[in-house]
Amino acid sequence: MNEMREKQNPEILAPVGTEGSLKAAVYAGADAVYFGSGACNARRNAGQYTGEALKEAVRFCHAHGVRVHVTVNTLVRDEERRAVADTLTDIAEAGADAIIVQDLTVMRLAKAICPELALHGSTQMAVHNASGVLALEDLGFSRVVLARELSIEEIRLIRERTHAELECFVHGALCMSASGMCYLSAMLGERSGNRGLCAQPCRLPFICNGAEYALSLKDMSHIAHYADYRDAGVASLKIEGRLKSPEYVAAAVDAVRRVRDGEPYSEDMLKDVFSRSGFTDGYYTGQRNHTMFGVRTQEDAKRAQNVLAAIRERYRTPRNSVPVSLSISVQKDRPATLSASDGTHCVHITGPVPETAVHVALSEESLGRNLKKTGGTPFAVTQTEYILDDGLMLSASEVNTMRRDALDALYRARADAVSYTVHEPILDLPGKKRRETPRICVRYASYAQWQDDPDIAYFSLPMHELLRHPEAISDRTAAEIPALVYPKDEANVQEQLTSLRKTGLRYALCENIGAIHMAKNAELIPIGGYGLNVTNSDAIEAYRSMGVAALFVSFELSAAKIRDLSCTIPLGMITAGRLPLMQLRSCPARSDRGCGACSGRPVLTDRKNAVFPLVCNNRAYSTMLNSVPLYVADKQLPPLDFYAVYLTLETPDTAREMIRSAVSREPIRESHTTGLTFRNLL
Repeated sequence: MNEMREKQNPEILAPVGTEGSLKAAVYAGADAVYFGSGACNARRNAGQYTGEALKEAVRFCHAHGVRVHVTVNTLVRDEERRAVADTLTDIAEAGADAIIVQDLTVMRLAKAICPELALHGSTQMAVHNASGVLALEDLGFSRVVLARELSIEEIRLIRERTHAELECFVHGALCMSASGMCYLSAMLGERSGNRGLCAQPCRLPFICNGAEYALSLKDMSHIAHYADYRDAGVASLKIEGRLKSPEYVAAAVDAVRRVRDGEPYSEDMLKDVFSRSGFTDGYYTGQRNHTMFGVRTQEDAKRAQNVLAAIRERYRTPRNSVPVSLSISVQKDRPATLSASDGTHCVHITGPVPETAVHVALSEESLGRNLKKTGGTPFAVTQTEYILDDGLMLSASEVNTMRRDALDALYRARADAVSYTVHEPILDLPGKKRRETPRICVRYASYAQWQDDPDIAYFSLPMHELLRHPEAISDRTAAEIPALVYPKDEANVQEQLTSLRKTGLRYALCENIGAIHMAKNAELIPIGGYGLNVTNSDAIEAYRSMGVAALFVSFELSAAKIRDLSCTIPLGMITAGRLPLMQLRSCPARSDRGCGACSGRPVLTDRKNAVFPLVCNNRAYSTMLNSVPLYVADKQLPPLDFYAVYLTLETPDTAREMIRSAVSREPIRESHTTGLTFRNLL
């Protein structure tokens, strides 16, 4: 599908959380930076650029030849849409180059406010295959930030089938869960990673098979593999770390730039600046094993103090990286003029009338010495042109003043170069749909749990179960597409969906945007699962326009927020069952010998002795379940179209009992949680 591309050096994309890290990134040689603006970004505790600070940051970067990507990549609630629209307006008016988006509401608002502003799909959208990229291409995204769990071979496969620019993380912290699919912080601490407030509970002690920190991965560092990313057609290499120090940012940017320029870099220095017992490239190589895990030790912190001062000193002034040509005219009885051009912008400065030389006349050599003094600016003079009459004189201070004025004017022209047309968005929400009495639907984990109960309006079974048991297929059945379908399995899953459709299947349950694309390719009707992270009315409408027939809202959304949603398609929520808290490609139960010694039912135990089961999904990934099931079926709930029972490890008998209780809206005796249904999640 993808035509041959000329191999180009990927962009070096640096994280920014403070003014210090902004200057460090730019002065160290970043091609682009990313930072947050307003509350709707995935690092709400990092510094934010708003108002004049936002405009000045963009001007500073553009003057230095650095692009700006602004993160607006958290989930939005209905009452926040006005604030998000204002933030997007500010970003457009500041002239940023792109916004990074997770929630389709932000996408829709951005298109309405400023269609010229480039859309980049956040890693929070969990795009890990070509189908996900193609889905975002259809929505108008020009770039997609791929999941960090991919190997270089998988990235190549995605590149071969898609057109949008691909952005990949190459250095920094690794989330244990697939991004956008982690609910651990929300469930345990009421701080949602999808809302930019992750408390990192995965860094706490979780024991699995004797490993004490079984959810804590080392930081990634793939900088040495720069050429492979370039050859694979990756457009941007991203450094993680908006909460990190300016020294960390400068050191990481410098390392990538050195490798790009064919120079050596010190990985040991990067480890000293920040690491968790060293680095891992396990995802890059596909060697996902116990060596990927690590924690930050006291020794790691001590080593950092030894290198920070040296790094700080090296990146206090700008790099002269913007080529500029100067043309000076010094002619008798005319004011001297100086023109400066960066190839796009050109400025002209008028100076004094030259005098007749008394001792030494001006020469091209003497003029050049003064014109090429560009220290303290982003400019490097690469070409000079002279129109010079004989026997004339300008003082060195006069030439220096003309040069400074010309470069200052060129700096301002570059800083003010971007201008978009900005529109006022319409913030009206779709009308509320009158809902009937909610019906029960069930997500079965296995055919053994399945029962053809007339009280169940709709149900889903995993694809592999339906392939083995087509007798379960009816007009009430949906095939659950795996939450993670990596590139080497993508074609096979697509074929299986098509095969199921031919046996009479009509629906597919989709937990990410790539699955929606796969379902539609198989001519199945997509049903949106909890994994789409729907938290607002506009996102519901966006998915409806993509062909989604019904949706389940995020289980991070409270009952009060759900009650206020407007929609034009059937809506549901999970009311019973163990909730999936993480999707893990690097399984913490995997031993040195691989999966062979695994019981198939490993568990994680936290510091309070709560036990969290792990479910293996055909050895492709594992799912961490909550320690106790959710149960709110007996509570006063928002009027929706569906209430869902989410079955996982239940035996056929316990599954039947849970469904019976949910249908009758009765309390249960077993230990359970009400989850986030009645909490005010941040």
